[in-house]
Amino acid sequence: MQTEYPFVMSIAGYDPSGGAGLLADIKTFEQLKVQGLGVCTAMTLQTESQCLSLNCQPLEEILSAIDVLMKSYYVVAIKIGVVKDAKFLTQIVEKIKSINPEAKIVWDPVLKSTSEFSFFDLSTISEVENILKQIDLITPNYNEYNILQEFNLFENTKNSCSVLIKGGHREDQLGTDILLENGKETSIHPTDKTSVYYPKHGSGCVLSSAIASHLALGKNVEEACRNGKLYIENFLTSNPALLGFHSN
Repeated sequence: MQTEYPFVMSIAGYDPSGGAGLLADIKTFEQLKVQGLGVCTAMTLQTESQCLSLNCQPLEEILSAIDVLMKSYYVVAIKIGVVKDAKFLTQIVEKIKSINPEAKIVWDPVLKSTSEFSFFDLSTISEVENILKQIDLITPNYNEYNILQEFNLFENTKNSCSVLIKGGHREDQLGTDILLENGKETSIHPTDKTSVYYPKHGSGCVLSSAIASHLALGKNVEEACRNGKLYIENFLTSNPALLGFHSN
């Protein structure tokens, strides 16, 4: 068995364009020298500019795949992307922790696509609070963070995880991320303000999987977020198209 690189798992949707979800995560893992594993939570039909359909996989099949992979390979970090609702998220996290309590978990809360296609059942969002303390980091954009805030999910900091609020949708200080960790707020600014950043399909997926990769490589949350930002900046400047190129 290959053991040179640490194993990182993506639990996410399948995007046939390759720009987001599992395929984008695996591309990111490969660039960052971690060994990528994948569990599909949903089959989608989409391009870089629109999502046409979403078919969630049965929860039992998702949990079974996690069980087989995590008992076959020592998975040290997991990125979770599209999940149907709070029940799916809760049982996925509980399954991960039952096999490896030390595994780092990053949840990218994909609530809606940029084209306003709904991925997560928001009527269940208040139930997420109970599982946050078992997640290391969530990576919402500003719009997603505001939705999560409406349900007071981060009021009890002892039961909450770290939060990286992505700055791509900010009206002020565009591109500046905010890391909330242990009651501390840290701004993570763009490294090169002269660069031209092009919008990219799947940029949130790429950032969260880059962060999970760096956690697997031994970085702490802040270091992983800063290194993940370097990766996503390369991705956003890679070309003018909505489908970006991966490089490190």
